[in-house]
Amino acid sequence: MAPMDPSTAFMKEYQERFEKKLKENEMALLEHWKSQLEKIESSRPDSIASLQLQIRKVSEMMANRIKVLKKG
Repeated sequence: MAPMDPSTAFMKEYQERFEKKLKENEMALLEHWKSQLEKIESSRPDSIASLQLQIRKVSEMMANRIKVLKKG
């Protein structure tokens, strides 16, 4: 196999680092929202209405985060 030229090697390394960072960010994001859902689960809501309210709150938090990301 022929050796890679420096720019190809750089691009490959850069892409690997980018994909690794992307994966880390996705894991952090999922861990955050998983913890939010676990809080709801552990709180043991008294009624369906209470559960719906908590789910709506998490949904609004997600919507607000999406707005912030779209602005930036």
